[in-house]
Amino acid sequence: MRFAVSDEQRQFAASLHDLLAGADTPAAARAWGEGRHEAGRKLFRGLADLGVPALLIDERHGGLQAEAADLVVAFEVLGYHVVPGPLIESAVVVPAALAGGDLARKWLPPLASGTALATVLAPPEVPLALDADIAELTLELRDGAAWEVRAGSLEPVPSIDPARRLFRVADERIPAGAAAPRAFDLGVLAASAQLLGAGQWLLDEATAYARQRHQYGKPIGQYQAVKHLLADVVTQVELARPLVHGAAVAAQEGSATLARDVSAAKVKAGEAAYLAARTALQVHGAIGYTAEHDLGLRLVKVRALLGAWGDAAFHRARVLKHLAGQR
Repeated sequence: MRFAVSDEQRQFAASLHDLLAGADTPAAARAWGEGRHEAGRKLFRGLADLGVPALLIDERHGGLQAEAADLVVAFEVLGYHVVPGPLIESAVVVPAALAGGDLARKWLPPLASGTALATVLAPPEVPLALDADIAELTLELRDGAAWEVRAGSLEPVPSIDPARRLFRVADERIPAGAAAPRAFDLGVLAASAQLLGAGQWLLDEATAYARQRHQYGKPIGQYQAVKHLLADVVTQVELARPLVHGAAVAAQEGSATLARDVSAAKVKAGEAAYLAARTALQVHGAIGYTAEHDLGLRLVKVRALLGAWGDAAFHRARVLKHLAGQR
C-alpha cells in the first residue's frame, strides 16, 4: 500500500486547522502549564466533536475505528497548533492497549466523547505520567500487560515544557489483562506526527518572519544565508514526512516492520523539528527568546517530545536491531 493523503483526510485536516486557529491554542497551552485546564478541556471537547479522540476506538464503544493514516493527519495538525494535554495517551495508546474487557467498556466511550482523559506509564521509555493529576484513568503498560493505576501518591517532576506536566506515580496496580503489542508503537507514531507538525509551524513562522523583517533596506529573507538556512529545514521536514506516513502504512497493514518503521520516523521527525527550532530561533533573533512570543511554546515542545516515547538512542538501537536481524 502507498500512503497518499485522500480528499477526505485533507478536509479533516482543514477542519482541525479551522477549529484550532480560532481557539487561541497558545493561550490554552500557557494556561495548562499554570494548572488552569478549563480552556484546554474545552479544546479537547471541540476535538472530540470532530472525532479525534475516537479515531482508534472500536465502533461498539462509540469510536470511529479509523486507520493509522488518519491518526497521523490529526496529530500533525495538533503538533502544528501546540495543543496541550495527554492527547497521545487518551486518543492513541489507551484505545490501542484496551482491546476488550471491563476496562474497555468502562473507559473507551468517555474517552471517545472527550469527557474523560487518560494517561500512560510504559517504563522504562515512559517512566512518568503526563497530567496524572487530572486524568480520570492511569494505565501502565509493562511486559505485554496492562495495569490500571489507582490514584493516590503523585510527585510532580519538572519538565522543560511547562505544558507537559509530568508526575511520578507510586500507587496500587490492578491487573487489566493483556495489552495490544502495537499500543506503544502507535504512541511513538503519534509523537512523530506531532514533531512533524511542530517543525512545519516553525518553518512557516520563520519564513513569514524572514519576509517581513527588514535589515539594510530589504527583507532578511532575500539574503542567501537566510535562504539556505530555511531551505535546509524544508529538505529535512520533507524527508521526515514520508517516513512518518510510511510508518502509518506499516501500522495499517500490521507489518512485522512496524517497530523499525515508527522508530525511524521518530528519529527523523525529531531531527527535522529540532533543526526547524534552531533555525527559527536564529532567524527571529532576540525576539525568539521572549516568553511572550509563540515561538517559545514550540521550542520547548520540540525539546520535550524528542525524549518522549523513547529518545533517539533507543529508537536508533531498535532500527539497528531489526536490520541486524535481517542479515
